[in-house]
Amino acid sequence: MTPARLAVTAITLDFGNTLVRVDRPGLRDVVHETADGLIGQGIVQDRPAFVTAWAEERDRQFREEVPYLRETDIEQRSVRVLARLRGTQSPSPDVRWDDQAAATLVEPGEVATVLDTYSAAFLRCMAPVEDAGATIERLAGRGFALAILSNWPLAVTIDRYAEAQGWLPYLRAIVVSQRVGVIKPHPAIFRAAEVDLGLAPGSAIVHVGDDWAADVVGASRAGWHTAYLRDRQADTPLPTSTRDGAGVDGSSAPVVPDLEIDELAELDTLVELAG
Repeated sequence: MTPARLAVTAITLDFGNTLVRVDRPGLRDVVHETADGLIGQGIVQDRPAFVTAWAEERDRQFREEVPYLRETDIEQRSVRVLARLRGTQSPSPDVRWDDQAAATLVEPGEVATVLDTYSAAFLRCMAPVEDAGATIERLAGRGFALAILSNWPLAVTIDRYAEAQGWLPYLRAIVVSQRVGVIKPHPAIFRAAEVDLGLAPGSAIVHVGDDWAADVVGASRAGWHTAYLRDRQADTPLPTSTRDGAGVDGSSAPVVPDLEIDELAELDTLVELAG
């Protein structure tokens, strides 16, 4: 007897470690290429110093923002890094930056150049998971409304990545925490996805992701179905949680995902179009 499929109208897909593998070596290459690009434009002179400052300020922002379900501000990070490279001493870990003072060391337009250079480096360095494109195309062809729903500090990077991969014709929306203002598992980002998908709250939606608290607990609390993509978090610098530990919001909810998968392609045999 064939098991019943999960009946849904829409499918949302996480980005980092779901559609794109984000491990430490890959992200390190992105930062190195960013440094090289900025050196070529005369904004940065010391590549190792940039790489070190970027990693340290990224981790500082994770400590400052993630526990409160706020997305990190990559423009703020860029200002802090450039200020450090120009002689400002970074504050101790328990003290916040004086961002207004740091900004006085940055020329107009430099932050935009950092962000554009970083996005371009990400597109060059980071490959999608093997079955991402084919799965997106196949599910869209079956009539599901598809969206990317991601925690990410620079939404334009995901926009450009989806365009470069040829995914845009199959996506109804790209919902990113930077634009919404909060990160998963906050319910507001799931409500924003419903709006962008053109669906009412309570519609049959399944969210697919690798992070237990952000993707499984968050979507379940929003009243959605969930598909847990297992074992995708090895050696990643991104904030993570597993079913065995507390989530990014400090909670550990007794949630059971509707589906558990090892590869995105498995979705095609596990879901059917509601109605």
